[in-house]
Amino acid sequence: MTILVTGSAGFIGFHLSRRLLERGEAVVGLDNLNAYYDPKLKAARLAILEGHEGYRHAELDLIDRDGVAALFAETRPVAVVNLAAQAGVRYSLEQPATYVDSNVVGFLNILEGCRAVQPKHLVYASTSSVYGNHANLPFSVHDAAVHPITLYAATKLANEAMAHSYAHLFGVPATGFRFFTVYGPWGRPDMALFKFTDAILKGEPIDVYGHGRMQRDFTYVGDIVDGLVAGLDRPPAANPEWDAVAVDPATSSAPWRVLNLGASRRVELMRYIEVLEEKLGRKATLNLMPMQPGDVARTEADTAETRAVLGYAPKTTIEEGVGHFVDWYQEYYGV
Repeated sequence: MTILVTGSAGFIGFHLSRRLLERGEAVVGLDNLNAYYDPKLKAARLAILEGHEGYRHAELDLIDRDGVAALFAETRPVAVVNLAAQAGVRYSLEQPATYVDSNVVGFLNILEGCRAVQPKHLVYASTSSVYGNHANLPFSVHDAAVHPITLYAATKLANEAMAHSYAHLFGVPATGFRFFTVYGPWGRPDMALFKFTDAILKGEPIDVYGHGRMQRDFTYVGDIVDGLVAGLDRPPAANPEWDAVAVDPATSSAPWRVLNLGASRRVELMRYIEVLEEKLGRKATLNLMPMQPGDVARTEADTAETRAVLGYAPKTTIEEGVGHFVDWYQEYYGV
């Protein structure tokens, strides 16, 4: 079947597109190949995808309403995975309009495309950041997420609400996946693991926020893709037991749901750095700093619902995942 993957030259979009191609799907990839980070990295990912016979690329920006509509009309995808977005929590403090353009206006254009062609399933990326300063750990999709503390998180929460409205009004089955700190090979250069590796190999100090005591549910990209593929194959149905009085934020009377994708374990940032040092065989020089605006102290995913619905079972340890990243980094950059 033809699957439209937006952000296909991005970090997660690349890994998902490659997995789908390897299982014999036809993938239409959409990516504007912008310069938010090194375009050469995006071009290298895209070259791998274009080596597959079943891949077709559309260099297009989500905010191009007519272009997106034309692509939907031409390709009529059976399923859609929206991973294109302006990413990064801290960048949203500097360029808020970019986030609204890409993550809100762009997502509306995706929804309108789905309204027109009625795919069997729309899957889209949300984020653990929607939980904000939620103190109840692990974060559960059955708890209300109503207080995002960054504009990035607010745009993703808006995506969940927008998808629900289209599921309710037009019957577009939609699943939003809340990702928890994704890392792995081909990752983005603005992410901590990439920046730490680059600095350590250059003998430069690394900035460690929260004095290294923050805890994150670091999730390997391969496990994220496992969850996305399992979810793509299982569109949601309306919950017949949904109660409009005792509201469950995770499900609906419409064909809509949200699910967590995480490793379900908290790892302290200092331990993350220690594993990286072990894999690189070098010690880092640490520049310990306070937490930044928009940061939260701890994240951890409750994936009970994801396991029950999709059979999701993340299997990659921090030691394995960081090792895979280091192997890729050293091979790609020849260091």
